[in-house]
Amino acid sequence: MSISTTGSAESPATDLGFLLHKHPGKVQRFTTSHGEAHVFYPEAGDEVCTAALLLDIDPIALVRKGRGNGRGRGGSPDFALSQYVNDRPYAASSLLAVALRTVFRSAMKGDCQRRPELPGQVRPLRIELPAVPANGAGEGGGPAMVARLFEPLGWQVEATAIPLDEDFPEWGESRYLRVVLASEAVRLADALQQLYVLLPVLDGAKHYWVAPDEVDKLLAAGEGWLAAHPERALIARRYLSRRWSLTRAAMERLELARLAEADDREVEEIDNAVDDRPDDENSGYETTETGRTFGTGRTFGTDRTFGTDRTTETTDAHAPRQPSLAEQRRTAILAALRDSGAARVADLGCGQGELIGELLKDARFTEILGVDVSARALQAANRKLRLARLPERQAARVTLAQGALTYTDARLKGYDAAVLCEVIEHLDLPRLPALEYAVFGAARPRAVVVTTPNVEYNVRWESLPAGRARHADHRFEWSRAEFEAWAGKVAAAYGYAVELRSVGPEDPEVGPPTQLALFRTDTSTPVTDTRTPVSDTTTTPEGGETR
Repeated sequence: MSISTTGSAESPATDLGFLLHKHPGKVQRFTTSHGEAHVFYPEAGDEVCTAALLLDIDPIALVRKGRGNGRGRGGSPDFALSQYVNDRPYAASSLLAVALRTVFRSAMKGDCQRRPELPGQVRPLRIELPAVPANGAGEGGGPAMVARLFEPLGWQVEATAIPLDEDFPEWGESRYLRVVLASEAVRLADALQQLYVLLPVLDGAKHYWVAPDEVDKLLAAGEGWLAAHPERALIARRYLSRRWSLTRAAMERLELARLAEADDREVEEIDNAVDDRPDDENSGYETTETGRTFGTGRTFGTDRTFGTDRTTETTDAHAPRQPSLAEQRRTAILAALRDSGAARVADLGCGQGELIGELLKDARFTEILGVDVSARALQAANRKLRLARLPERQAARVTLAQGALTYTDARLKGYDAAVLCEVIEHLDLPRLPALEYAVFGAARPRAVVVTTPNVEYNVRWESLPAGRARHADHRFEWSRAEFEAWAGKVAAAYGYAVELRSVGPEDPEVGPPTQLALFRTDTSTPVTDTRTPVSDTTTTPEGGETR
């Protein structure tokens, strides 16, 4: 393969040598596990500079090392014909990708100590690959696949099929392509990373066993471009030699990376729905909703609140246990769903699946979708619900999907009801309208159930310091008046009627600990309030401020 660039006297093309860490005036040789790699410059001047990488494969070494015999997953199908006569020495494959990483390791990282300003610059690039196998294997190979993979990355693609024999055109075309890539918008480091990933993808095979650490290699090389690539599923599947377990792990991590980039956050910020802290760090808190996630680029782990959430205190060891606030909340949500007549329900921000488990117990809920931004939370939900052990008809009722609730999602359309249980308070207020549109405007279920804390009740938590929110990740907590105002505004904007309900013990002065809104598309009664009236002494803070 060759890499060319153009330049001028002020910015000479020979700067390519600094970027590649290879002197244009020298021929250099590098030893790889399957042969030797040679780097040389057929042309080196101020206006044009071309660096060539020639990989001399040793077929004997290829057989002796790794999985060169082609048996099992990950071996090239060409090796089934012969261990010694195959296309590996002549075609761009995973062998060339490994050589790229070996020879141009610093260039792929974007390191250039002598000229640190160069790696960040974009300069014209032209990459020529004389023979590239483009095996479709039912996935649309040939020139079309090359275009699908490289054009979204900013490359102009020229892919020409190579005839089996130029002297006998009637024999037809081979499965090999001559590929030329040209761009004025791609950095050299990015180009090398893309080639490292996409050459094995085009070939559809690897010369070595694909182990779990290949997922890390894929994501490292794909940082900054793979998560947003429209063919990322195809890339992951073929790069990982169609090992479904590794492909699934890669896709989950890519989706997290895509959501984190969209919200301009780190991946760790949006994949912390499962609390990793030791138990002693959580002492003094009462567990309510475990691992619910709000799907906006923020998640929260075990939703812990200060104080007790039991409805009554008792010292009688034989007295029946009083339901926790989390249990009362789920009971209230189920009642609202039954009142709405819903059969197909979407739990948005499902966390580790507590509500889904309750929905499964009621046969009237025939289809249940759980959506969460956190792959870890979805994995925990899968384990806790024991979906793999459920009877087939029961398991078929549940679908778990990764997604963010501040973006429209076609998968959410068509459901009778959606639930946002302790979700909205984890959004920054400027992000709340995006969730409102995604749920009430784009998905538009017949009913939406929303629960959120009542900030007025916080004074009843004896261990909660004044002015503190119930959870460290709460961006706001609303009073009853604020929640009613928000619910009324959303109902009016999207054509819903809304009924407000109480959840938990009703305090005559400050109301219940949790407030619930049931939105329905029947607008005959715009706002109904079944809660205890707000006391005349209650003050109404400005919308959205934590009290």
